[in-house]
Formats: sequence, structure tokens, C-alpha cells
Amino acid sequence: MKSPHVLTVILVAAALALLGFFAAGLFQADSATVAISLFIGALIAPFIGKKEGDESPSTDVKTLYVGNLPYRANESSVRELFSQHGNVHSVRLMKDKHTGKRRGFGFVEISAEDAEAAVSSLNDTEFQQRTLKVREAKDRPDRVVEDI
Repeated sequence: MKSPHVLTVILVAAALALLGFFAAGLFQADSATVAISLFIGALIAPFIGKKEGDESPSTDVKTLYVGNLPYRANESSVRELFSQHGNVHSVRLMKDKHTGKRRGFGFVEISAEDAEAAVSSLNDTEFQQRTLKVREAKDRPDRVVEDI
């Protein structure tokens, strides 16, 4: 995946180019050349030395299913619970489409190296007077939309 912060990179590059433009005026350099050089350098810097699939093992994420959640539980309380057992990337608690009420289950994305320990530590434990069911989530099957 390319950088998710492309807009940020462009804004930083533009700011550096503007800074270079003014700095060049102070040092009697060709301001346009300095500004363009800084702009191009800031744009390509995040991509230099990165290869496709060149990610550290710490970015590997596993999704855990968390069932039997209390209906009053929210994302931050679940994140806090799982953070005690590893690096939590995201928490999604499912809600009913029509009523907006929580459905009592959700998904936690956690670092792959922490996933097994989190499952063994939290499965069948009590959380807000409910016994949690925690396991690695199954892959979601591709949804087929049929023409009517």
C-alpha cells in the first residue's frame, strides 16, 4: 500500500518549498531553484528505499472476534481491556442498522504477535458482568449480490 498520508506529504512539500523560497532570498540564491528542489525532495522522500511489501513484522495485524459483550460497553472500554494484552489497532462494536443499539459483539484488530496471548487471557473472562467469548475472527466470505 502506498502512503496513506499523501495529502500530508504534499502539504509539507508545499510548506518547505515556500520556506525555501524565502530562505533563498535571504542567501541570494536562485529562489525558484531552491523552492523547486525542496518541493521535489519532500515529495519523493517518503518513497525512497521502500519496496513493495517492505513492512516490518510489527505491522501485522490479526482480527479477533469478541462475543457476549455487555450492551453498555463502548469502543474505548474494550480498547482499554485489550490494550492490557497487546497493541490494539482498532475496535469495532457492531450495531443494529435500524435501532442503532449495540448487538453484543465486535471485532478488535491487534498486533499479530499479541493476538494469541490476548485470546488465551481474555476468553471466558468476566467483563462488566458478562463472560466474554474471544477467538480469532474467521475470514469474511465474499458477498454475492444477485441480480433480481
